[in-house]
Amino acid sequence: MTDSTTADGHENVLLITVREDGESGYEDGREAIEALDRGETVEQPDRVTFPSEAMLARTFNERTLRLLRVITDTEPESIRETARLVERDVKNVHEELTRLEAMGVIHFAEQGRSKQPIFAYDELVITVPFDHRSDEAAAAPS
Repeated sequence: MTDSTTADGHENVLLITVREDGESGYEDGREAIEALDRGETVEQPDRVTFPSEAMLARTFNERTLRLLRVITDTEPESIRETARLVERDVKNVHEELTRLEAMGVIHFAEQGRSKQPIFAYDELVITVPFDHRSDEAAAAPS
């Protein structure tokens, strides 16, 4: 298993958040994708912010979480091996892992001609804010 504990002994945590207020931290992810397209190196973030709950739900679903567990538990050496372990089509697994890499959730280690998916976190924390209306708005009939 990959050691993802920090130098001070704390576990690595990836924080997943939602911001629907127009100030999307998702821009960081988009900028990272553009940097990768230019061949630049991008640091893996400790936070991924989605612009909507719908996008969060499409990304972190049962299939995605199973992929992350398999990657953590068995350390498959390639995308093909990962697909075999989750009993899914290689093309679909490749597409899903590529999306997760673009967001900074996983990264790939080159293993010859293969790409080994690595999830370098011990914990994934998902936060969803609830916008509490002011007392005046809450009291108004709908």
